[in-house]
Amino acid sequence: VATAVSVMSMIATLAFVNGFQQTVSSKVFSFWGHIRVQKFEPNKSLVAEETPIKKSSKIEQILQSEPGVVQVQTFATKSAIVEKNKEIEGVLLKGVEKAYDSMQLKPFIRKGRWLQFVDSGYTKEILVSEQLSKQLSIALGDSLRIYFISSTNGSRNYRKLAVVGIFKTGIEEYDKLFVIGDQQLIRLMGNWASDETGGYEIFVKDYRQMDQISTVLSDRLPAEWMSKTIREVHPNIFDWLNIQDVNRNVIFIVMAIVAIINLITCLLILILERTRMVGILKALGADNWLIQKLFLYHATVITFAGIGIGLIAGLGLCFLQQYTGFIKLDETAYYVSEAPIHIIWWEVLVVCAATTLVCYLSLIIPTLLIRKI
Repeated sequence: VATAVSVMSMIATLAFVNGFQQTVSSKVFSFWGHIRVQKFEPNKSLVAEETPIKKSSKIEQILQSEPGVVQVQTFATKSAIVEKNKEIEGVLLKGVEKAYDSMQLKPFIRKGRWLQFVDSGYTKEILVSEQLSKQLSIALGDSLRIYFISSTNGSRNYRKLAVVGIFKTGIEEYDKLFVIGDQQLIRLMGNWASDETGGYEIFVKDYRQMDQISTVLSDRLPAEWMSKTIREVHPNIFDWLNIQDVNRNVIFIVMAIVAIINLITCLLILILERTRMVGILKALGADNWLIQKLFLYHATVITFAGIGIGLIAGLGLCFLQQYTGFIKLDETAYYVSEAPIHIIWWEVLVVCAATTLVCYLSLIIPTLLIRKI
């Protein structure tokens, strides 16, 4: 039972931690890409409206030609104020273009649809978060006044935009701050040229290589440009995800100790209960190692039975959660409403193999008592 509980706990822990890290990081990547390229501004927050940069086919070619890069698209953000029924809220409008890959953001849309762009001018449509819609009592089809204040002369302009979609990422930093609209509107309100944009979002094939790719791009880009991974833009989210690794390691150590102590105790009891049998076997001429092998064989059967039961129970718990989602979470705290599951099979095999090896080696210790009988 101790071995089964330990193996089950380790398998479930791995699946939950992998699920958390994969699900939350994929949400962040879907909203912002893996790497952001924009104008270099060392004293400015990375989560703020950007200084415009001119689109450059040469720069875009550098970005797209880098091995591992699968997609490059433009973005821009601008501070704004949303008004509805004399209630206001400060937001950051994320502007996208017609060529933007909406498949990255469409899974977050809870109601309504994606933006429909027009050939000339800008689309008078906007997507708001579910959190903002509740704060200002916004419904699909409502008309909102979006105010823009010039950073140069303080002048104020507004545009009326229709709400065509309500999204929810589950990441409070995004749902609380961002609305999504047409990048052409940002150009108009910021007096940008038609070939200016806020920056580039870059999606890579393997997120584990984004730091390496970002470093290479930083060396290849002009000095006034910068390349930052989304981990550098939102370090708090990824620091929280890294803490899960610490939790996983603590659980692994505790469960391993529990399994080893219980197995050693179990075998000691078995040996002490069979003291007479050990004496008889020695009187019949059996050597110490032969008797040790008898107890090791019996303990190995117990170990394999425990690992087998733990494997079935652990995978069963994971599949049950995967298909029913019975373990609910506070989305504002964990970024997900249900505990996510991601099973990596080679890790499951390593858990079983390592448990077998560690338990077998630990079982040799109590059998040394046989030599004293």
